[in-house]
Amino acid sequence: MESTRDIGNALQALSSLTLPGEATAKLQAEYLEAATSLWNRVLQPGDASAAKPADRRFAAAEWAANPSSAFLAEMYLLNARTLLGMADQLQGDEKTRARVRFAVLQWIDAAAPSNYLALNPEAQKKAIETQGESIAAGLRQLWNDVQQGHLSQTDESAFEVGRNVATTEGSVVFENELFQLLEYKPLTAKVFERPLLIVPPCINKFYILDLQPENSLIRHSVAEGHRTFVVSWKNAGEEIAQRTWDDYIESAAIEAIALVQQISGSEQINTLGFCIGGTILATALAVLAARGEQPAASMTLLTTFLDFSETGVLDIFIDEASVRLREVTIGAEGPGGGGLLKGQELATTFSFLRPNELVWNYVVGNYLKGEAPAPFDLLYWNSDGTNLPGPMYCWYLRNTYLENKLVRPGALTVCGEKINLGKIAAPAYIYGSREDHIVPWAGAYRSTQLLKGKRRFVLGASGHIAGVINPPAKKKRSHWTGRGAALPATAEAWLAQADEHPGSWWTDWSDWLRPFGGKQIAAPKAPGDRKHKAIEPAPGRYVKEKA
Repeated sequence: MESTRDIGNALQALSSLTLPGEATAKLQAEYLEAATSLWNRVLQPGDASAAKPADRRFAAAEWAANPSSAFLAEMYLLNARTLLGMADQLQGDEKTRARVRFAVLQWIDAAAPSNYLALNPEAQKKAIETQGESIAAGLRQLWNDVQQGHLSQTDESAFEVGRNVATTEGSVVFENELFQLLEYKPLTAKVFERPLLIVPPCINKFYILDLQPENSLIRHSVAEGHRTFVVSWKNAGEEIAQRTWDDYIESAAIEAIALVQQISGSEQINTLGFCIGGTILATALAVLAARGEQPAASMTLLTTFLDFSETGVLDIFIDEASVRLREVTIGAEGPGGGGLLKGQELATTFSFLRPNELVWNYVVGNYLKGEAPAPFDLLYWNSDGTNLPGPMYCWYLRNTYLENKLVRPGALTVCGEKINLGKIAAPAYIYGSREDHIVPWAGAYRSTQLLKGKRRFVLGASGHIAGVINPPAKKKRSHWTGRGAALPATAEAWLAQADEHPGSWWTDWSDWLRPFGGKQIAAPKAPGDRKHKAIEPAPGRYVKEKA
């Protein structure tokens, strides 16, 4: 009954959208003018005024060399602009407008003539030149992708976790059914007395922070003299399909904090959380604060939501109906309940946030042209998905994305405690990426208004991953820092007074973190301690499990 009501509400919101007559008339006039101009150019071959489409999908010489293909590309781009213009002019409920625009974008990207062999002169030329071998190779690659269950974005056979990705030397010193705790071998004779615990996202694998030695944030931390521990999440199977958010906080994050304290002998430790790992870390520290404990000497949050009021494009996927559907299908707690959110489903969702770059680009290259994708470690990681327990995921969806309860002191009870993020005493380093479409930087900035300890906000260039994984030696991109300690109420006000600096934000973070490390002590000669001996070499078994 409720699902029927939800569908009715969605249809009502959709039907309430209107397109103003004046805007429609203007779009029609602009369309007719552009279409007429385009048709006149077709009737005058060799017209020097004909411009090559400013779109990389149609940049190859084959498109311009074939008049019908050139016309088709230009007409497609005109139709795409017009459809988007209509979507932008819609008036009505904001979320429904965003959903319509997203659907229009998906249709436009899928309908590009470059995506179809019969309309793509590049692919046709290659098929002729190779006497059909490119088409045969494309079909073989298509069949391979059907069998493996996902689109190949890279040559996955070129990589092996622990062999040429995730190679920083270390050991597993603890494991339970939710995570393994990794400790990395020191690279310096002395280390800071307070260790660093890194909590990566559980929706994908930790080795995004350890792809290669030259771009590994983990190795960088070790080289800076921090005794570094990392949580490696279990790739959820049916044996933990009933686990809840409370389990991930109490039996994983809080357990890891306690283990690092015990192994290092330090009452306080430095902590870092990335994406949802930051949400988990902050929640755990808030639970401990409610219990009168302040184990963190510092907290670093990388592209993390604590306030979920500005979630960007992901907001269009989440409403009461969609969350309730998840709860009914995979979210039931207790014996016999629960299910798995499959990693491939998450990966597909994220890919379609940027369909031209992460979907159709590979459809054209892999299948139409028969080109094998090149080896690329980051895209290998991107395809190496993880499953999540349904109850844990459903709690996260409802209480953060849908109801945004983390921002309200006492609104949530986690692990038996009413939590208040403002009770976390640790100084916080908060990082956002300027072009992040998963955690828009304005949303990441909102954490500065929630936390009450000393805070520093830094903005990096690029997106959710490339912005974070930006080692100083590469001398790429830039970052922004505020002037003084001022943290205005809005992200825009902060940026207006911020200064841009060339290069990586890692050096700024290292300088900020260093004072919280405490004094220098001799580096440990062996991982773990008497109670927590090495179980196996890093990166461990859990990260190698496939979804």
